[in-house]
Amino acid sequence: EKITADQFGGKRIATSYPHIVELDLKKRNVEAQIIKLDGAVEISIRLGVADVIADVVQSGRTLTEAGLKKIGEPLLKSESILIAHSEETLKGNEADLFLKRLKGIIVAREFVIVEYDIPKSALSKACTLTPGIESPTIAPLSNENWAAVKAMVRKSDMNSIMDKLADIGAKGIIVTDIRTCRI
Repeated sequence: EKITADQFGGKRIATSYPHIVELDLKKRNVEAQIIKLDGAVEISIRLGVADVIADVVQSGRTLTEAGLKKIGEPLLKSESILIAHSEETLKGNEADLFLKRLKGIIVAREFVIVEYDIPKSALSKACTLTPGIESPTIAPLSNENWAAVKAMVRKSDMNSIMDKLADIGAKGIIVTDIRTCRI
């Protein structure tokens, strides 16, 4: 049996885009509870917060990892295009620089910085959880048995990484959004 969005009446729908979902539901004459979340929407079903999610999908990898599958057609399709005033503008460095900066913002949305303190005895295991792009930043602490670690990780993996770090003894685990980056 094929499931469609028309069957979501009375369901709880988690999304970071409540206005878009609301408009789509109105078009379908479907009444549902919209739950606005900022990030990690894909785990809301497993946590019992929602019955269904509406989220931005690029490759679908995060959905698959969360045990979810796409249903129906996209609510919205979009693309990024660069519009120049003239051919001369495109020949200059400005267009390339703009595209690099834009790509940095888009890529940054997929990652966060995780920072934590870890006993040195668990440092090797912690670094396998948070390998960073090239490697994590590791700094000594005044307590010589501990180290501070900082690394970029995929936003979609953030919660499970935090859980695993806590399980091996990490303390003071904090996560920070990245506004832009170059990888």
